[in-house]
Amino acid sequence: MAEGDARTARKTDAEPSGFGKGFLYDIWYFAALGSDLRPGKLQRYEIMGQPVLLGRDRSGAVYALRDICPHRAAPLSAGRLATDDSGAEAVECPYHGWMFRTDGVCSKVPSLVADQAMEVSRIRVRRYPAAESQGLVFIWMASDAAREAEPDQPPPLFEGVVGGAPKLVDRMAFDAHIDHAVVGLMDPAHGPYVHQQWWWRSKSRQLEKAKPFEPVEAGFRMVRHTPSSNSRAYRLLGGAPETEISFRLPGLRWEHIRVGERQVLSLTCLTPVDDTHTRITQIIWSDHPVFSLLKPLIRLGARIFLRQDGDMVNLQNQGLRYDPSLLWIDDADRQAKWYQALKREWAAARKAGRPFVNPVKAAVLRWKS
Repeated sequence: MAEGDARTARKTDAEPSGFGKGFLYDIWYFAALGSDLRPGKLQRYEIMGQPVLLGRDRSGAVYALRDICPHRAAPLSAGRLATDDSGAEAVECPYHGWMFRTDGVCSKVPSLVADQAMEVSRIRVRRYPAAESQGLVFIWMASDAAREAEPDQPPPLFEGVVGGAPKLVDRMAFDAHIDHAVVGLMDPAHGPYVHQQWWWRSKSRQLEKAKPFEPVEAGFRMVRHTPSSNSRAYRLLGGAPETEISFRLPGLRWEHIRVGERQVLSLTCLTPVDDTHTRITQIIWSDHPVFSLLKPLIRLGARIFLRQDGDMVNLQNQGLRYDPSLLWIDDADRQAKWYQALKREWAAARKAGRPFVNPVKAAVLRWKS
């Protein structure tokens, strides 16, 4: 490329301003597996820089509260789920015993004496709407904390949650903003360089790919197709596998594979911890017998994959610390551009109070990997 062309490419295809800075609001974020939460147990998470108490009451319903007592800022998750004077379940702060029901309303301040008038129900901690679906727990991160607006849409559903409990769950924290984690996750060209295993693909054998994509709800997907011949891992499934790969805001990427009547669903959930850390949760469901026969090998392979990506993120951070402009090219980086366009449209639509309009257009993308 000539020098003048390079300058033009940097001007037109550089990473958009705001990349790696903002989070999306008024949307469901994956928080935990349903199996992570036990009735009566209080668990602390950090999501988008906010401390969140996640719990399950004794009836089995999930709830989420801001994990800070408004009295003296002690974490409520360090307390216990108890019963207040009305018989309702409430989180008891470990510092002074203040109690908050699972809707965030204060129901008891033990230090008050009989003649001290105080309407304790006016004291509240922020409640995050929480929902459990397909064994996954999501919380709704609203843009207006004061209004505690209820979600105007249900959490996402995924085709292929089959075979009972997940066959594999792996977790890891990336030292990266969710934007960089998402772009790395959907990058189709890094495989032969970052994931060089005999059972996957080699750097020396790269093929030209042409994959059709189409818009879907709050995202896009690679249309169902036969996997490339240099993707060796699919051979373990036998038969004639067909795969479909989808992405949905704010950070959900899943691959749904069909082999005859058998299915495999590999779901990756990205949850922003703060500006520089993202929690990755990899979950696989399947009714294919290979996941029982070769479970230890599949688990090892998945862990290797995820940690190779984590190692590359740490290496990439050596350059990102200088806040450089990043040169994105077509077609290998088109999905990254779609992600940024989706984020901008989601934020604009929520701010204007209008319906979301998917900016992604159907296209065939071509790259070599």
